[in-house]
Amino acid sequence: MKKKISIVALSSVLIAGSAMASGYRIPEQSVDSVAKAGANVASANQADTAYYNPANMGWLKKDAWQFEGALTYINLPSVSYEDNRSPLMNGSSKTENFLLPTFFLVSPDMNNFRLGISAIAPFGLSKRWEQPFPRSTAEEYSLNVYELNPTVSYTISDMFSLAGGVRMIYSTAQVSNYAVQSSGMMVTRSMEGDAMEWGYNLAASVRPTKDMNISATYRSNVDLGLDGDVTMGTNTPSIFVMETSGAVDLPAPAVLSLSLAYTFGPATIDLTWDRTFWSEYESIEFDYSSPVAHPVLNAVYTPAIPKNWDDSNGYRIGLSYVLNQDVTLMAGFAYDETPIPDETLGFELPGSNAWLYSVGVRYRVSEAMEIGAGYLYDYKESRTVVNGSATTGINGEFTDAAAHLLSFGLSYDF
Repeated sequence: MKKKISIVALSSVLIAGSAMASGYRIPEQSVDSVAKAGANVASANQADTAYYNPANMGWLKKDAWQFEGALTYINLPSVSYEDNRSPLMNGSSKTENFLLPTFFLVSPDMNNFRLGISAIAPFGLSKRWEQPFPRSTAEEYSLNVYELNPTVSYTISDMFSLAGGVRMIYSTAQVSNYAVQSSGMMVTRSMEGDAMEWGYNLAASVRPTKDMNISATYRSNVDLGLDGDVTMGTNTPSIFVMETSGAVDLPAPAVLSLSLAYTFGPATIDLTWDRTFWSEYESIEFDYSSPVAHPVLNAVYTPAIPKNWDDSNGYRIGLSYVLNQDVTLMAGFAYDETPIPDETLGFELPGSNAWLYSVGVRYRVSEAMEIGAGYLYDYKESRTVVNGSATTGINGEFTDAAAHLLSFGLSYDF
């Protein structure tokens, strides 16, 4: 496969994240997860348990294949930046819209073993700026991460189940930056690359009573080794373009989740805590196959860029209520911490702490089929940041960051 990185960018090329969760992680991959704000671990009881908690697969219908497919529309409104030094340095990012398809499949029981498979997109981002100051470090940045995750579970007893799986992850990234200083010096870079990597996941579920489930899941860290062709350019002291190949590593960090679900009558509540180990993201550094001899390009593009992200926590609560034999209502609330310290926050990902609110419904069409829908609103707190140099660093406030997720899905047993 040909990999291309055309680098026509400028100073710090930083990795950006979506506006949906801490960093660039996307926890919401199914209708139930969207409808319950990601609190879908101990309470997972549809085919999406193959991803969220494969240990629960042993307690699904024993004699049927169970399939679930979902299509999620994601809207990222424009983020505003107001600089404290000059209105000429203000900016607003472009509004982004995406469609995210996912599917899940769980096998019938086979002597207490179950097989599952999930196709998801657990990480991703997109951020584009057109104004001169923001685009100097983040004219465009996009990351797509696709995962195929086969799993197997073994039900030891009515009270205890274990599971594990293999993570096959394919990622693509595109970056472009453009900066012109007051002196007229220009540096620019655009890049495009991909990677194929592997990881694993583990899960365990305990049911002390028929109404209670205590679960733990772990998804391993995976370093995305993106590589491809690179092109860099500047006009100082004269027009110069350099083409080479290069590589850069970006973490898809480990995630640990602990969850408790309890059913009382027609209602089930899910309390989930997850920790994302973003401290893996210490810096970003491009490794070029050829020396960058040009002094301007060497100064701009070869130094490692510190990130120093922190591990972050998410606190989630989900509620489902069986209204009647055909209709199940769902709602959720969550609080996500940002992993990004003030010192390294940039336009590529102006993240902040987030408050998530969600609702959803499932409707049973027949004995074998259900349809569902979920909506989630992710509100990001405003954030004032002062970092970098007095003239080229950030000194202002980011506002209006948010995300809207609308998911539709179909479940079928056969």
